[in-house]
Amino acid sequence: AAWVAGNGSWTDPTHFYVQDLRVDPSNLLIIIGPVIFIVLLILVAAGGFVMFRKKQTQGPSGPLYTSSNPEYLSAADMYEPDDWEVGRDKINILRELGQGSFGMVYEGIAKDIVKGEPETHVAVKTVNESASLRERIEFLNEASVMKGFTCHHVVRLMGVVSKGQPTLVVMELMTHGDLKSYLRCLRPDSENNPTGSPPPTLREMVQMTAEIADGMAYLNAKKFVHRDLAARNCMVAQDFTVKIGDFGMTRDIYETDYYRKGGKGLLPVRWMAPESLKDGVFTAHSDCWSFGVVLWEISTLAEQPYQGLSNEQVLKFVMDGGYLDRPDNCADRLHNLMSMCWQYNPKLRPSFQEIIEMLHKDLHQSFQEVSFYYSQENKPPEQEDFDLDMDNMESIPLDPSSYSQRGDHSSSYSQRGDHSSSYSQRRDHSSEPGTRRVRHLGLRQNNYEEHIPYTHMNGGKTNGQQTLALPRSSPS
Repeated sequence: AAWVAGNGSWTDPTHFYVQDLRVDPSNLLIIIGPVIFIVLLILVAAGGFVMFRKKQTQGPSGPLYTSSNPEYLSAADMYEPDDWEVGRDKINILRELGQGSFGMVYEGIAKDIVKGEPETHVAVKTVNESASLRERIEFLNEASVMKGFTCHHVVRLMGVVSKGQPTLVVMELMTHGDLKSYLRCLRPDSENNPTGSPPPTLREMVQMTAEIADGMAYLNAKKFVHRDLAARNCMVAQDFTVKIGDFGMTRDIYETDYYRKGGKGLLPVRWMAPESLKDGVFTAHSDCWSFGVVLWEISTLAEQPYQGLSNEQVLKFVMDGGYLDRPDNCADRLHNLMSMCWQYNPKLRPSFQEIIEMLHKDLHQSFQEVSFYYSQENKPPEQEDFDLDMDNMESIPLDPSSYSQRGDHSSSYSQRGDHSSSYSQRRDHSSEPGTRRVRHLGLRQNNYEEHIPYTHMNGGKTNGQQTLALPRSSPS
């Protein structure tokens, strides 16, 4: 070997072994196994989280039912036939009456459904064959609300056919349909009034008012809050008796009367009280507000309340203290009653018992024979006068402005163009009579039996072809 100092001797040879670089398969499994397990665990956890979030959003996978009558649905959340069940072979369909919320409505004949009557003419409500199980249960559930009601001025449930298809609900037949359609048919220019039937007289309007109030008084006594009282939900019988209709079953027919607020359920905002619009509070007092709107509908032959305002504008307008203006040709007694129902403070509105007390002297004798008000089921009405002493109410908040300061507030909304409509903002009660005694609204007038001329609230003509000015709010 050569190096710096010169050539040298060779070193001793050294032997060594280079190890193979291949990995042992057993060691590879030890490394990859835990990795695969961790990945699978992450996937399972992610899938479980997604399913959990989906259930949180959509609710339970099975049918979800609600009931205003808890006794109607079983513990298994399914409808169970009861004493109201009627055999399908006892129902004979005659003809179509119209479209209902869940399906077609027919006139039919029911055999042995009323004691002592071999055959009874009835209304038969159906649910569409394509309806889901949830819709069928909801259909039966809404009809069952009336199972516990036995009042002459509330539409009567006759029976239920739940076995087989289609599901049927058998109701008392109301020949003249809903009150809204009936009133519109009485307009002089209506195409659905071929016989030329005149508009109702003041006496007939008062009779309708009392019949609706009697039905509502009965529901109130049963601790039932209607929440959707309107002319469309009242029905007119063969003898022209007006009754509280089948609850919740006309919503789809008059879908334009409802408004969906903030993605929630449909709300009849034009009939709702301020506290219901603000806080979702529904009581007998809020039903009284809606009753006042029904009186307005009767007086206008079923005009649309707050014409010229959108649903959003109606919401703000009513919550700010607004209410409907007096209809043209409206009798003082009806308008006075409307004003009582539209008190901003719910506790100042009259009860339905008190409303009947105001009107009972001018009602047909038959009212005493069939009404809840005069029945043994109802306790004797109070005989004391019901006074509203307006001079001593300065400390009570009567409108939204009263919470901050007292003062006069008035506002008018009008449509653009020659035909406009105005609505009154609640005014200070200094303009009202000092004391109002409302035990009886017997404001008898010479035209008590005459037919009240009909004038469209957007402008129109009376029966004498004289154009009337639209009502306006007084300036503040």
